[in-house]
Amino acid sequence: MADSTLTIVGSLGRDVDLRFTAGGKAVASLTVAVSNRYKNKADEWVDDTAWVDVTAWDALAENVAASCVKGTRIIATGRVKQDSWEDAEGNKRSKLAMVADEIGPSLRWARAEVERIERDG
Repeated sequence: MADSTLTIVGSLGRDVDLRFTAGGKAVASLTVAVSNRYKNKADEWVDDTAWVDVTAWDALAENVAASCVKGTRIIATGRVKQDSWEDAEGNKRSKLAMVADEIGPSLRWARAEVERIERDG
């Protein structure tokens, strides 16, 4: 595994967006809400949520699109990637994202039925 491995646990903020490249390669885009809950100095609960963009490729992309919907709590492991772009006003922007190596449902508050898929070659 790469040195920049990241593992997140969170809930899908929207349904998985599955697309295919011109060459027929599957790519899935996910947005995962990763929340941290803590008490502030006033002894009030505060929810601090970070939104992580995750990309999955090939069979993983197709499997996650067939298995997970908005609200599904998942565990994802992958590589950190830095996305950079220029906004409409010409400002340079960037964000951290993840390219997933593994994605699965969290079984802490759910059950899953596993269907094994035969691999080609």
